[in-house]
Amino acid sequence: MKHRRTLLKVLLALACLLTGLAVAAWLYPRQVLTVESGPVSADVLVVLGGGSQARPQRAAELYRAGAAPKIIVSGAGDDGINAHCLETNGVPAAAILREGRSRSTYENAKFSIPLLRELGAKKVILVTSWYHSRRALKSFEHLAPEITFYSRPATLDDTGHVPRKLREEEQRYLRLEYPKLLGYWLRYGVWPF
Repeated sequence: MKHRRTLLKVLLALACLLTGLAVAAWLYPRQVLTVESGPVSADVLVVLGGGSQARPQRAAELYRAGAAPKIIVSGAGDDGINAHCLETNGVPAAAILREGRSRSTYENAKFSIPLLRELGAKKVILVTSWYHSRRALKSFEHLAPEITFYSRPATLDDTGHVPRKLREEEQRYLRLEYPKLLGYWLRYGVWPF
């Protein structure tokens, strides 16, 4: 009987802890989901498909600042749109490589990594949306531990922070991101933290 009460107390404490963590993650998504590596130089930038034009615009900004000499645009259908946006924003076509088969974040990594290895890339900057940066970074690191990956997410203000007010599109994607983090851990073994 005493062991049963002790077990119930432990389970209740664990449930309270998990509930508290879930509430904190929901109330402070920027602090949990955003991975920002700060100013770094790399061999290649990888722009993940999906999201808005903020991703290729951010990649073009980083390219013009000298962060990397090459850019891979990843994502079925998005690769062409993002390549065009990069060129419109001053990136020469010769600096852009396209990976157009991937349909998920995991596939972005799976199909981009062989291109990175062909290029001999040792350091890579990933460009995606702020709320997607943790899952993207962890997926690439999981599949290519020999490469150093950095995250420079889009939709950041001039100080490197996410703007206070979330756009409607970001709110919709944010609701899906936590279940996706859990799903990637369970399905692919990609530990999110």
